[in-house]
Amino acid sequence: MLHELFGLTDDIRQQADRLAAAGYLAVAPDLYSAGGARRCLLSTFRALWSGSGAAVEDIEAVRVWLSGRQDCTGKVGVIGFCLGGGFALLAAARGFDAAAPNYGPLPKDPARALAGACPVVGSYGAKDRALRGAAAELEAALTDAGVVHDVKSTPRPGTASSTGTAWDRSRWSSGSVASATTRRPPKMHGGASCASSTTTWQRPERGSRNAAP
Repeated sequence: MLHELFGLTDDIRQQADRLAAAGYLAVAPDLYSAGGARRCLLSTFRALWSGSGAAVEDIEAVRVWLSGRQDCTGKVGVIGFCLGGGFALLAAARGFDAAAPNYGPLPKDPARALAGACPVVGSYGAKDRALRGAAAELEAALTDAGVVHDVKSTPRPGTASSTGTAWDRSRWSSGSVASATTRRPPKMHGGASCASSTTTWQRPERGSRNAAP
């Protein structure tokens, strides 16, 4: 689970807890673990637009670590919000088995970035002016690429529709340290309890089940 631009907040931890309670292995890496949100924000966005960098390496490290666990089926999905939604799209063609971007920015060249992507379940807010038209553009790119997908634009504002929280966030926090991977692991949070349910969660959860062997 990939966090929004505010970092690994309690909101994101609750969503990871929700997936864990549903029976999934859930990990939320801290993409700002090299120095916190204020120091790492620009470099993390550079990684998103370029497709390379510490954040991209951290995401891949988590995928490899999860897929190698004995209690993993070998299928690993990625879900992200805002900034994390953009990374979820970027990761869709990089070894994951399902991707669920929530109001995430599209790659600069969606057709190229999404060629050979795993199934994608995308959710966007129709009133999100920063991403106006993103759902339709993503739908077209995935259709042209022949990628199985379910992309929806909901009437509610995009930035809070899946996490269930508003834009007013004063809590900046870091995660706990996970076990080692092939690279120095990012800080992570592993889920354990259930958060409240929302309509926008039903489609990603169905998509994850359908991607399972």
